[in-house]
Amino acid sequence: MRKKIWLPALLLIILAVVYRLTSFTPELVSFSGPTMGTTYTVKFYTTEEIENPWGIKSDVDDVLLSVNKHMSTYDPSSELSNLNKLPANSVQDISSGLAYVIDKALLISQMSGGEYDVTVGPLVNLWGFGPGKREDKVPTDAEIQQAKARIGYQSIQLEKNQLTKQKDVYIDLSSIAKGYGVDKVAEALEDHGITSYLVEVGGEIRSKGFKPEGDSWQVAIESPAGGHAIAKKIIAADDIAIATSGDYRNYFEKNGVRYSHTINPITGRPVTHRLVSVTVIDKTATMADGLATAITVLGPEKGLAFAQENGVAAYLLVKTDFGYEERSSDAFQHYRND
Repeated sequence: MRKKIWLPALLLIILAVVYRLTSFTPELVSFSGPTMGTTYTVKFYTTEEIENPWGIKSDVDDVLLSVNKHMSTYDPSSELSNLNKLPANSVQDISSGLAYVIDKALLISQMSGGEYDVTVGPLVNLWGFGPGKREDKVPTDAEIQQAKARIGYQSIQLEKNQLTKQKDVYIDLSSIAKGYGVDKVAEALEDHGITSYLVEVGGEIRSKGFKPEGDSWQVAIESPAGGHAIAKKIIAADDIAIATSGDYRNYFEKNGVRYSHTINPITGRPVTHRLVSVTVIDKTATMADGLATAITVLGPEKGLAFAQENGVAAYLLVKTDFGYEERSSDAFQHYRND
């Protein structure tokens, strides 16, 4: 008798499990918001373990708020702003997140021979692209030389979470902090058991997994000529980070001369070459973000050589007399679908 009762009960349990496994349909969740002077967008597919997928937005907002509170130069009370107020020869313990980002920025500074410099802040501010009211004016040679005197990544020593300023440098993480924010959001999503997502902050992107139909996430590299409305190239994004740096959005014009927000710390002036857009693919958005900026400063020839030498997957758009010319490193060929 017991056996007759036990078998139907087991069958019901098996049927219930099978039904649950086969009845669940992943849902696409998408939300966005303001952050770091720009916007963010998160898209992901739900799993059975997620009871309240929309509640994850508050966690994402908290992550981005924390990154901004540590690394913003626009917030006078941020950890980075307080660090920049310290005089020469100061030694300061800093948060692990800030130490991580500064360490990556110092690495890229060294790789680029100082043409990307994490201490470029005084020049960025001088040219009106930093915190404060933007005046769109060209500084004098004397002002440029004065700002350059406060620049030099070599004056920063970082040992684990302890930073030493050997001179009165001003650290600016605008070229890499958004990428770090993307990585931290991705980490938060994975902590919730999410395995298929796309995160974007100010154009910096990280993706993982596939859509339920088996398709990859699709990421468009926009055309400088058409902005968001025209895609120059589509990348199938699977477990990668993508960052794009360009001079066609943030600039000012004075007396018929166009001044880019991308400043070369060696010359102390905005770049004047014809490289208008750089897209870098890497494992982390932190490195992709910083490397894209470094190549933008270096320019089309030196930038592409830099990418080749360091195995960076880079896609460059160079302005010509008749439009735009595409150039890419060997490492980028894997991602081409044309």
